[in-house]
Amino acid sequence: MPDFHATILSQPVTGSPNESRQMQQLLRFALLLILACPTSADDSQGAAPLIGYTQHRTNLPGGRHANISTSRAMLVRTDGTQPQPVGHDLADTPGSWTQFAGWSPDGRTAVVLRGWESAENAQWEEEHRTFRFTPDGWLVDSFLVDLASGNAHNVTAVDRVSFYNSGLFFWPADPAKLGFTALIDGNSQPFRMDLNGRNKINLTKDDSGFAYGFSGSPDGSRISYHQNYQVYLADADGSNRIHVQTGHPFVFAPSWSPDGKWLLFVSGEHYNCHPHIVKADGTGLRKLADRGGYRGVTRFLDVPDYHDGSSDVPVWATDSLSVFCTASVKGSVELLRVTLDGHVSQLTHSAEGTTHYHPKPSPDGQWLAYGSNRNGIRNLYVMRLADGSEQPLTDVPAGHAAMHPWWQPTQSSHPPQPADPGSPTGNLRSPKRF
Repeated sequence: MPDFHATILSQPVTGSPNESRQMQQLLRFALLLILACPTSADDSQGAAPLIGYTQHRTNLPGGRHANISTSRAMLVRTDGTQPQPVGHDLADTPGSWTQFAGWSPDGRTAVVLRGWESAENAQWEEEHRTFRFTPDGWLVDSFLVDLASGNAHNVTAVDRVSFYNSGLFFWPADPAKLGFTALIDGNSQPFRMDLNGRNKINLTKDDSGFAYGFSGSPDGSRISYHQNYQVYLADADGSNRIHVQTGHPFVFAPSWSPDGKWLLFVSGEHYNCHPHIVKADGTGLRKLADRGGYRGVTRFLDVPDYHDGSSDVPVWATDSLSVFCTASVKGSVELLRVTLDGHVSQLTHSAEGTTHYHPKPSPDGQWLAYGSNRNGIRNLYVMRLADGSEQPLTDVPAGHAAMHPWWQPTQSSHPPQPADPGSPTGNLRSPKRF
């Protein structure tokens, strides 16, 4: 099916040179109006699918909260066109923000986290260089936002169990259920609930540890999470819990392979941990790669940050036969692909001082989205894995960042096509500045 936008721009224009230029400008203006109209999951047939991400300021004075509170959940086509906010009405009070946090299995609903922190609590945290989570100082909820209508449903506020609710995901193999984590009496706990927010069940109610990094196995029958920096496996109801034995004090961010046979995480010392896998029963521990001194944290602000950045963890390839991770190579943080037998392929080769982070493969396994600070600005890029070709996904200006890509689930991913450098999408690819 031909690209309608490219068809408009490629039409021959007859007449005098001035008339031709005027007609071409009119055609471009018409295209600008088309591209500027918001789109939904229902009208995306034949168009590139969407990627959700979060955009924020990076250099505002005042520390962490001054910049985090500018965060907005965004959508962009995988060809880099039509950036637009999603759930923008949720950041409706001073000190509030939104973050893109996931998709429904059918790609029609976005998961958007809405956060708020009081100015007084933020100032205390800056002065003491640590978080202070209190019901008066924080409110974090997770919303389901329907792309077609824009309606947002705060499922974590239904029969509320906490003032801090994050990590929302659709339960694998059972989209009528949701998982999330809630802060209860100072401890993070994994919960399961119905799609409408009812029947919230604490899956570690008899344990007072701090659990997060919570996810379900592909068949929905088991769960994993890390608690007090140790990884655990359990049945979907939280029973039959198994401690994954690594012998290391820092084990973090478990994730299931798409085929459900393996669990991936980082293990070692804090800031000196590396990709490891175990079988689905918790046995067969294997180190896949060494991160070469990379601490596993990427800075997302240009001002001092008392929390020191965002965790950068390995992720599974779609085929379950390899993982994508980042490692320090000759003064840069590069993207690697590592097979389960330990064969390492370096995907990027960058100038010294460049960092890459947060890799995320497309549903069809043909593309990889990730962040990079090349040119001194944190933008998102996509790579065609077959040949390593790259193209920018976002084009935010200095003092801004685009982070954390999330591919829209689709039956078949449309390969991104580079935007015409002469088309008005060059202007549209700079999202609204906050």
